[in-house]
Amino acid sequence: MSAEARDDGEVSRTQEAILAAYTELIEELGTDDVSFRLIARRAGIGERTIFRNYASRVDLLLATAAWIESQVFPRQSAESIFDMPLVVRAAMESYDSRAELAHVVAETTMRGISGAEPAPRRLALEQMAVVELPSVGEDERRAVVAALSHLDSAATWVTLRREFGMSRGDIADAAAWAAEAVLDPVRFRAG
Repeated sequence: MSAEARDDGEVSRTQEAILAAYTELIEELGTDDVSFRLIARRAGIGERTIFRNYASRVDLLLATAAWIESQVFPRQSAESIFDMPLVVRAAMESYDSRAELAHVVAETTMRGISGAEPAPRRLALEQMAVVELPSVGEDERRAVVAALSHLDSAATWVTLRREFGMSRGDIADAAAWAAEAVLDPVRFRAG
């Protein structure tokens, strides 16, 4: 397997080592104080190998944020759209447990860096909404999916932490309550 990105969207072992090393260093030092040389040393590779895989710091940051979202903050599965308040609660608690990494994920998506996935669960939510809310109009379904996607994000955690100074438990409660509030108007019309 080459050091280049694979066609199936997975990362190579070399990329995994780079992303894991950068993730560890972000937690230890923050994003500003991490050089490619330091990442290479931590990953046990040459500095040029990083540049062959990630041409710029932005490319590396984007790939790292996506990797963090999938590997450090994996989502619980939801069998029903009505399970989302519990999933959102768990996501908020997970973000709070690794705050520095949650900030990286949120800032990457909020800045609109090309390729960042601001709503990683959106497609699954859309599919659940079509099946479980057949009597709800398309516009209203879209609004429910948009609200739940937004609530199930690092950006929501960062907003509640920074803007409101909320604690871990308060953030989890508020996000879960908001998800319930989004679902309540459509709950009785579920198919």
